[in-house]
Amino acid sequence: MPAPQRGYETKQECVAVRGADELQIRSLIDKQQYADPDGEAAAAGFSSANWSLFGVLWPSARQLAAHMASRRMVAGERILEVGCGLALASLVCHRRGADITASDAHPLALSFLMDNLKLNDLPPLTYRHGDWSTGLCKAVHDRHPVVRGRFDLIMGSDVLYERDDCGHLASFIERHALPRAEVLIVDPDRGNRPPFVRRMAAIGFALSESPLNTPEDDGLPYKGRLLSFMREGEQAVTITCD
Repeated sequence: MPAPQRGYETKQECVAVRGADELQIRSLIDKQQYADPDGEAAAAGFSSANWSLFGVLWPSARQLAAHMASRRMVAGERILEVGCGLALASLVCHRRGADITASDAHPLALSFLMDNLKLNDLPPLTYRHGDWSTGLCKAVHDRHPVVRGRFDLIMGSDVLYERDDCGHLASFIERHALPRAEVLIVDPDRGNRPPFVRRMAAIGFALSESPLNTPEDDGLPYKGRLLSFMREGEQAVTITCD
């Protein structure tokens, strides 16, 4: 579906999710799309090279959505998805009746989320601007409420894609996780996983891992793991740069 007035093109497709009904998803037509006429994305830290990544449906997002389709929902549980992108896992949880908040730092994430809610005849879903780096864009901050409060479950897929020497993601999780909380991260075996695991241990989270190798719709195997962190109580720590 071309959108020349926006400077980028999108497509709509029916996305199968293991253990759940299909979802209609609007996404960028490919990873070559880029449009930032007002410089908002650049101010938020998105270059032409990584601008499109939020709007692509990644294999790890499918894995997280499939996990959340079969995970037992707990009454009263508050869930936060970080780096949601197209928010496939959030949409699955929302359709199951969960109290879910989707969050991302990209200025267009909310627009795509609203379109995908309409495509699937779903009611509004809470969205908050969630930037775990220190360079929060004031323009985005002013326009979108930021993540506040604490959650029982924080989840994300392929969020360990770059070095995080100061542990911003772990610090963000610490600020928004309840004393007793669960964190689920689907990771395609990226090299940045070990430092993150160490930081999570420092703030009281114990890790269990499960291999993920279920093929996607195209039959290609997925190679990664589900990182499941559990914390039973608060632990005061300071996360420092490596």
